[in-house]
Amino acid sequence: MTRPPTAAQRRVIDAADPVTGRLRGTEAQLAALVKRGLAFRHPRPPHDHFLTPAGHRIREEEEGDKEEKASPAGEAADGTGVFSARVGGEEEPYDGPGRVREVHSAWQGLLELRRMTNPDGAVERPCGWERAHLVRAAALALEAAGLRPDGPGAGGYRVRATPQPEAVAVYGPDGAALRACAAALERAGWQAGEYTEPRTRARYLLASPRRV
Repeated sequence: MTRPPTAAQRRVIDAADPVTGRLRGTEAQLAALVKRGLAFRHPRPPHDHFLTPAGHRIREEEEGDKEEKASPAGEAADGTGVFSARVGGEEEPYDGPGRVREVHSAWQGLLELRRMTNPDGAVERPCGWERAHLVRAAALALEAAGLRPDGPGAGGYRVRATPQPEAVAVYGPDGAALRACAAALERAGWQAGEYTEPRTRARYLLASPRRV
């Protein structure tokens, strides 16, 4: 079994950018994380280091216990206390202008992560981080498009995990809302199709990040 990271390495992991996973630390610390498979060095200048999916999991496992009681929707919490994608169904009121700024900043960070980690530098196609965090990535794409999540006093989208690999379910209050969600996700590099649940007859989107 791989030895757990040292306390100093944990501090570097915990301080990583909450959206992009960009790391800051000494060369020795970063090299040790790369050796353990918890980080990678980007081949293009400025050769920054980023968390791998395994590195993200280590940070989330540590923060999960802290956020478990406070988080209104499991995957909504990113474990940083700074930004959490709204998946819909949260109990907290939706903050207007302040939230818009946070979402814009997070979305710009994600576009930068796409540029840095997609082999061809494409920003219109989802990256590995999004495929490893499907619910949060889809919710961020919807929020960044100006759509509102379901919440107190207002209907909106709800993003939920599914048993299918690389797919999330998106629910909306009506057909028009679902179509708006589908259009927003497609602009963000996802593919989405509308389906009907056999038991409830509820309409929903099944969305997956495009690879090409």
